[in-house]
Amino acid sequence: MYYIKKTMEVAASHSLALSYPSKCTSLHGHNWLITVYCKSATLNADGMVCDFSHIKQEIIGKLDHRNLNEVLPFNPTAENMAKWIVDSIPQCYRADVQESANNVATYIDE
Repeated sequence: MYYIKKTMEVAASHSLALSYPSKCTSLHGHNWLITVYCKSATLNADGMVCDFSHIKQEIIGKLDHRNLNEVLPFNPTAENMAKWIVDSIPQCYRADVQESANNVATYIDE
């Protein structure tokens, strides 16, 4: 099995729809650290699991310097974002979404 990992920084804003009072319901921003984990039993014709630049285009191209509420079709929590990343990249089996130094959400397709 071949494994790759790519970490990117995304500057984006969001507001959360929550069932309780929270300052996170107001528009605010993060410098997210997103780590994408991909695997494949075989390499593609170019000798890769997938091209790192394609991963970057999928994530940075859609999210960087954007209001996540305007580009994602769900409540943009770190947990929901992690699942969206796994679902968006065919070889991806895990995504870590870090919105601050002490807050990380992980989704693993098991």
